[in-house]
Amino acid sequence: MKNIMLVAAREFRQITRMRSFWLTLLILPLAFAIAPLTQRFMDNDEADRVMVIDQSGGAASAAITERLRLDHQRDVLNALARYVQRHKLDAVAPRAPWAQHDRWFADAEVARFASSGGWQAAAAKLRPALPEGTPEFEPPSERTELVAPEADLVRRPAAQLDGRVRQLLQPADEAAKRIDTVVLVPADFAATGAVRLWTGGQPNSRLVSTVQDVLTRSLRQSLLTERGVAPEVAAAAATVTPALQITQPPPGGGARESLLVRSILPLAASYLLMMSLMLSGSWMLQGTVEERSNKLLETVLAAVSPEELMYGKLAGTVGVGLTMIAVWIGCGVVAAYATQGAIADLIRPALAPLTSPGTIAAMIYFFVVGYVAISVFFLAVGVISDSMNDAQGYLMPIILLIILPITILIQGIMDGGTGIGITVLTWIPVWTPFAVLARLGAGIPAWEVIGSGLVLAAFVVLELVLLGRLFRASLLAQGQKPGIAELVARMRRQEA
Repeated sequence: MKNIMLVAAREFRQITRMRSFWLTLLILPLAFAIAPLTQRFMDNDEADRVMVIDQSGGAASAAITERLRLDHQRDVLNALARYVQRHKLDAVAPRAPWAQHDRWFADAEVARFASSGGWQAAAAKLRPALPEGTPEFEPPSERTELVAPEADLVRRPAAQLDGRVRQLLQPADEAAKRIDTVVLVPADFAATGAVRLWTGGQPNSRLVSTVQDVLTRSLRQSLLTERGVAPEVAAAAATVTPALQITQPPPGGGARESLLVRSILPLAASYLLMMSLMLSGSWMLQGTVEERSNKLLETVLAAVSPEELMYGKLAGTVGVGLTMIAVWIGCGVVAAYATQGAIADLIRPALAPLTSPGTIAAMIYFFVVGYVAISVFFLAVGVISDSMNDAQGYLMPIILLIILPITILIQGIMDGGTGIGITVLTWIPVWTPFAVLARLGAGIPAWEVIGSGLVLAAFVVLELVLLGRLFRASLLAQGQKPGIAELVARMRRQEA
């Protein structure tokens, strides 16, 4: 055991002295640090610039403007209500619209919300009650910016607008701001119901629906008025809408959301296991190949036996991998509790599985045993290869064999985790650690955990027996790259 630990410590030091190890170790902390800044730079907060040319008298343009204003205020009110629900601030003003979470806000409620000061007034009321560390509410950005049309466009015949509109959509002057959408309401709109819309790219479906809804109501009101209905009755009939009550779970509390939240930690463990295995396994393989090519193994074998060298290398590699995982998990926990917002609110519940002793035990067992099971492949490749070129020929099929089913597995877990393919992968030892870790969040029967754990343990024992024979027979073997028949013969060869 002393010799094994000496070899393990040597392997650990050798890998951790590599620059690539430290660069890899720091990737995740740096990602957590720059992710908020990256999101700010990548988010497209620029509103669509829209011009409404109303040649029918101006009522249609005013109605569209009012509708867009109300829709934005509704977005703000919905976001504020979810913010209040997430941080449990309902008691600040129980009768305020933003303290109601189970309704679709009607136009009248949205208008009252805006006229009473909007989100600024609500934020002022909420601020004294905010728990320490709670971020202040940030309203969503406006999606539409209305641009006043040029006076001559309103008077110009519709047939003569094309040229000027194209200049607005694609201005020749690079410094000029382009218009994203131009809406024309012609003078005979009330009679024909025809409206024209130009865009510089893909039409904004929400804007198109808004314009269609507003103008449809206008046509209905005109039709009712023409049929002798009183104007005020016609206006009420055109704008009447049902009062919708919407029951929705709190942020992160939906069925699919809950499944995803519960699966974050197990899926992360499965993904980190794959990442750390690929990295530490490659470093171990590289070190073993260099020792063989530089004739250093003869010196090492003068002090330790082949079995002690093999177990020491495996133990050192597992130590490197677990060190990487510990640092990454620590960074994730810090990011969850040191940051605020919707993402942090989802990460914190994801740590809930750590409160279950059974889940903790299963995660540790399958992580460690799975690490050994896959590391054996890298060590075997290293011991039969005289150069990295030889190693790449063996390594690429192994990596593809491991990674491709895992990507399908993770997607299957996110889609519900009930497919027969996921169950099959659970019982194939090469993929058992990844499958069980990934399924812990979605739910896996205890008998499957125990049964697949026993199968995995038996597989590791068989691996170590066969690798021990291959290791002893291949350590000092030089020359032509062995074929499959020769590898099988070495694994069947008993110790002399």
